Amino acid sequence: MAAPANEPTFRESVDLMFNRAVALMDLPPGLEEKIRVCNSTYTVRFGVRLRGKIHTFTGYRSVHSEHMEPVKGGIRFAMSVNQDEVEALAALMTYKCALVEAPFGGSKGGLCINPRDYDEHEMEQVTRRFAYELAKRDLINPSQNVPAPDMGTGEREMAWIADQYRRMNTTDINAAACVTGKPIHAGGIQGRTEATGRGVQYALREFFRHPEDVKASGMTGTLDGKRVIVQGLGNVGFHAAKFLQEEDGCKIVGIIEYDGALYNEDGIDVQSVRDWIVKHGGVSSYPDATHTAEGADVLEHDCDILIPAALEGVINLSNAARIKAPLIIEAANGPITAGADDVLRSKGTVIIPDMYANAGGVTVSYFEWVKNLSHIRFGRMQRRQEEARHQLVVDELERLDRYLGDAWSLRPEFKKKYLRGADELELVRSGLDDTMRIAYQSMREVWHGREDVTDLRTAAYLVAIEKVAKSYRAKGL
Repeated sequence: MAAPANEPTFRESVDLMFNRAVALMDLPPGLEEKIRVCNSTYTVRFGVRLRGKIHTFTGYRSVHSEHMEPVKGGIRFAMSVNQDEVEALAALMTYKCALVEAPFGGSKGGLCINPRDYDEHEMEQVTRRFAYELAKRDLINPSQNVPAPDMGTGEREMAWIADQYRRMNTTDINAAACVTGKPIHAGGIQGRTEATGRGVQYALREFFRHPEDVKASGMTGTLDGKRVIVQGLGNVGFHAAKFLQEEDGCKIVGIIEYDGALYNEDGIDVQSVRDWIVKHGGVSSYPDATHTAEGADVLEHDCDILIPAALEGVINLSNAARIKAPLIIEAANGPITAGADDVLRSKGTVIIPDMYANAGGVTVSYFEWVKNLSHIRFGRMQRRQEEARHQLVVDELERLDRYLGDAWSLRPEFKKKYLRGADELELVRSGLDDTMRIAYQSMREVWHGREDVTDLRTAAYLVAIEKVAKSYRAKGL
């Protein structure tokens, strides 16, 4: 679906939203400009011999802000990649990291390629050559620039990039920290694959902990029973929908994919749809829901929560006025344009912004980076000590149990759960949950505490920009 001609580009949308926030701040003009602009963008064109001929590929790596280092941001593989998109995503990474207090500046990378056009060996050749071009300019480096997966990339590509960096830096003891989102057996961390989707779930849970905020959206109650439409059932959309359905009682009534959309008022089994897509390549013939060829139309269906989890700009001036969802959570980067944002806010729609909602990925990437630098998995030092201390409590309770007889006793399931020390996955989830709670509370404090701030996006920008400004001031700027 093409956006209207008068629609701002993704990069322009980010700048417009930035400008709306800084207009409410008292920043020196020079510092405001320093925070807004991208520091640098590197464009590389390289050739790879495939199928008997040389193919030339174009890639980018943009560094938006080095107020903290290393800079952090994913690498996406898609034909839509261009310099403006990469720079906009890098800017969002700066604000996202500041908001959730991950000690990184913002960066982003992309390669113009359709991964479906090449087999695995060919993709490895291309990925390794792209990594080589970036690493030799320190645009991949554990202490300077740390990529991660994004659209079109995953654990496989991160493992190739990490190995390529090691081959070029054989004496770097921290080489594993040059990239995050790696497989577990290659230095990754438990919970990273589903981290962004899990972060969306935790963001919604925190929103629904505040009745005042739920009331602002025109809803009541908890997540249980809320009707949800998800646009994009990739890694983020799938995990967010699955967790909300299985753990919070949400009803997934709509799923939008590239070949149309599924809708069922009684709910759709997310795992079943995912399995169907893996086997058949799309949703068009899925039997347990109504298929609509014009998937974008389902964005406008009645629901409680809309989760755009695919590309930027899917909600724009052409459809914003018809969006019925009272609450939108941006699981993708930039799914709502600046123009659509104005329309939705005027209608009273509450938007949980992308820089917060999809920060689960960079948060757990931060944990993985720390794990790689410390060279020890989380939980290894303290897990058995926790269990030993818990055993002391259980032993004492069982002593009382023998004394009191049938009047009181420990339930077996309590004993089993209490005695179990936290492993890496539990610690990662705990850290992610804490991060999403604290970041939301910092936003809502501004949202409800200032009369000139009427939405969560502006509040998020204000919190993030203030933190970046303080970092630059501390450097003497």
